[in-house]
Amino acid sequence: MRGRPGLVPDYRSDVAVFRTGVQRFWFALLLVAVIVLGLGGPIPIVPGLVSFRLEGELMVLGATAMFAAIGAIGLNIVTGFAGQVSLGHAFFLGIGAFTAAVLGGVEQVRNVSTGDVVWGLGLDMLIWLPVAGLVASAVGLLVAPLAFRLRGLYLAFVTLGLVFLGGHLFRTLKSITGGPGVGRETAEPVLFGFIPGYDGFRFDESGDVLGIYLSSQQRFFFLGLALLIVLGITAKNLARSRIGRALAAVRDRDIAAEIMGIPLARYKMIAFVVSSFYAGVAGALLWGITGQLQPELYDAAPGLLLSVEYIAMILIGGVATVSGSIMGAVFIIFLPRLVQEIAGIGFLSGFVSVNVGEGVFDIFQFERVLFGLFIIGFLIFEPLGLYGIWIRIRNYWKAFPFSY
Repeated sequence: MRGRPGLVPDYRSDVAVFRTGVQRFWFALLLVAVIVLGLGGPIPIVPGLVSFRLEGELMVLGATAMFAAIGAIGLNIVTGFAGQVSLGHAFFLGIGAFTAAVLGGVEQVRNVSTGDVVWGLGLDMLIWLPVAGLVASAVGLLVAPLAFRLRGLYLAFVTLGLVFLGGHLFRTLKSITGGPGVGRETAEPVLFGFIPGYDGFRFDESGDVLGIYLSSQQRFFFLGLALLIVLGITAKNLARSRIGRALAAVRDRDIAAEIMGIPLARYKMIAFVVSSFYAGVAGALLWGITGQLQPELYDAAPGLLLSVEYIAMILIGGVATVSGSIMGAVFIIFLPRLVQEIAGIGFLSGFVSVNVGEGVFDIFQFERVLFGLFIIGFLIFEPLGLYGIWIRIRNYWKAFPFSY
């Protein structure tokens, strides 16, 4: 419907994953571009002059962004689609991370003198990755009854309490987490290792895959891409299903939804369980690249900051959209690198310093300042986030030259 952006002729088109052939084209083009970047190829920014290549640290950040995007999609399901504000996302990330570490990691001696060990079963990724999500979703099922009776700030503060509870549990359960100051190795990234006569496919080692040489960073990158596509399309289908429409009704006006016959308890429970599953999967993967997991990451202050970062991902990217979750995750993960580039600009070198105590801001302070300004700015000027900006640009060119 050229000249009528956003207008769809029937309900089937409105709930389709891709409404038009143009959307399918751009999705395919973006997917090809990401694959080219993952293979180390350049993407032209200005043809013949400027190109972008994803390699080294940027490749690691790309894989991390995809894993984080899975967690952001999960938070958007409970907060964006269902309207249940949760500040406890870091708790479910931690549940998934340590569950995967126990199931997929190796047993380690924590203290030689006392004989204390850190549990590890050394199972395959096909086992520990889904089980990490299922354990997190089971914990979410236990938390879900709180959502039946609370909403708004009351629910936010209750879920915030999960971060403090999780910080205590992760510090004290030393046979699982390794304990403060020690930590443990993450799950062994081995796929298909259970097949007799086959030594497995390790993501932390370089080698040929289908005749193509891939470094360990590239393997994690394509693992994140595959999982993001599967779980992103799953979330998109959930949003356009009967469950998704019910969640939207609960979010917009829960009393009216209940009068219409929508069981609030059931659908709030579904939102928490699905959101926790996504968080568990993301937590199981996020620290796999570094190979080391510390319980201090989920203490009260770091855990709260981690939860706020995921809130920022969906606010900056776009609430109640799968695409917005991905955009926000990429933006937040690459923000520290952006700050480093800004600090290297000549006229800002005296304002932002890499060294602590020099300049008006050091690089970490400046990152937090930008972090807060972006949240405030998007809430005031573009509540739909980066996704809303994309919609404005798309609608402008679809209606051009009658864009007014």
